Amino acid sequence: MQLGVNARMASGMALTEAMAAGFARLTLGHIGRTYPHKLDHIMTGPDDVAPPDVLHPIFHGSFDWHSCVHGWWQLPRIARRFPDLPEGAAIRELADTMLVPEKVAVELAYFERSGAAGFERPSGWAWLLALHDEASRHEAGWAAALEPLARLIADEFASYIQKLTYPIRTGTHFNTAFACLLASRWAPGRDPMFGALILERARDWFDSDRDAQAWEPGGDEFLSPTLVEAAFMIELFDIVSATKWFEAFLPRLAAGAPATLFTPAAVSDRSDGKIAHLDGLNLSRAWCWRTLARELGPDHPVAPLARDAAERHLAASLPHLADDCMGAHWLATFALLALEA
Repeated sequence: MQLGVNARMASGMALTEAMAAGFARLTLGHIGRTYPHKLDHIMTGPDDVAPPDVLHPIFHGSFDWHSCVHGWWQLPRIARRFPDLPEGAAIRELADTMLVPEKVAVELAYFERSGAAGFERPSGWAWLLALHDEASRHEAGWAAALEPLARLIADEFASYIQKLTYPIRTGTHFNTAFACLLASRWAPGRDPMFGALILERARDWFDSDRDAQAWEPGGDEFLSPTLVEAAFMIELFDIVSATKWFEAFLPRLAAGAPATLFTPAAVSDRSDGKIAHLDGLNLSRAWCWRTLARELGPDHPVAPLARDAAERHLAASLPHLADDCMGAHWLATFALLALEA
């Protein structure tokens, strides 16, 4: 599927209806496709052997569980942002058949089974909360159906971060700052104690971080450990204290250092699932750079550099969302994050 975006068009781009329609078509093409599927599944006996759509009647598409969850986050969000989009009818019709209590009950039971305590922790958890948050913005019954699963995951998430002595800083699915950032957007008005816990743990984990060297990217990272931590902290705390922390965390940023943060990652083989992560890195960096520019304000010396860096990273990977199935099953979500920021 060609999305019709080139590097020149990506520069300075905001989300348009045409782009949103392309993202929706791409995701509708894989959200319910059972195979191929990368199953993360602990079997305790022969009765645990089952195909993906039996184990996960909602989230069996998109190659893996977490990609399917954030694909589902993306679709209703696009339908809400662009209510007259032709693809919106297909999104709403599919959601009405999938985001229903009986299917959610099976997904919930999976989390309650023996051996599932660490299933999709924490990235998949955070995306499920993001999906629930988006579903609550629609008049359909999707949010009510998802509520029991979201509540269970929020409780498990709170228990997890209470015992997580050290944050996980890798730029993959285990990253603590990224998951907590998404969760912190779900918590207000739903679970104030969880929101307060995220704030407390953020201080414990990151408050003393100084002079980040940004030795990145790693060869299979789709998140910048440095920038996602910065975006998390600057969004979570009041702007005065957050800016003070940010300037100590990245004290040379206004001078263009560390240079690695300003340079888009080169993707040598988009058919390699791990190397294809680097397109996601470029898109998530663009999201972080735009978030930082917005939160710091136009008068901060880093803001124009952040905006320029965001455009370079978008231009490097936005034209490649559909190049290969290894990226096509998930990259549009990160493109949407970046363009909305």
